[in-house]
Amino acid sequence: MGIARLLLVGLAILVVVALIVVGALSLIGSLKSDGAAQESPGGTVQGPPTDRSLSSGGTPPVEQTSAGGEVPTLFVECRADRCPIFVRVTGGDVIEDRDLSRGQQAVYTQLNLDVVLADASTVYVEVNGEARPPGKPGERQSLTVKR
Repeated sequence: MGIARLLLVGLAILVVVALIVVGALSLIGSLKSDGAAQESPGGTVQGPPTDRSLSSGGTPPVEQTSAGGEVPTLFVECRADRCPIFVRVTGGDVIEDRDLSRGQQAVYTQLNLDVVLADASTVYVEVNGEARPPGKPGERQSLTVKR
């Protein structure tokens, strides 16, 4: 019985060490990819601003296109330090539920999307290639976007 307990304690220690290692690797990976380009399940999220993206108060980018060359259903660019967004396929799966950082862009090409912008004044939004007017500071906006 003494050996069985030792083996059980050893196994528990191994599991704890494995969880710590996996957690550390995940943390390191997320810190490294913070400024790099990232992919999301339904769209593309890009890293820091490019020459086409502007800080708030500038003129909007000319025309954003998806990888296939078509105008995306929804284009979002964060113009504040933190821009909480929620995007899902209408009546379906959640595509994005996170905060974008300043300069990050998200592009979605699905036909029907439900979008929630926690603070509509912090983002630049295009729907089917047409710019939406910015919201008031602190204003939460919910919209349904259709191609």
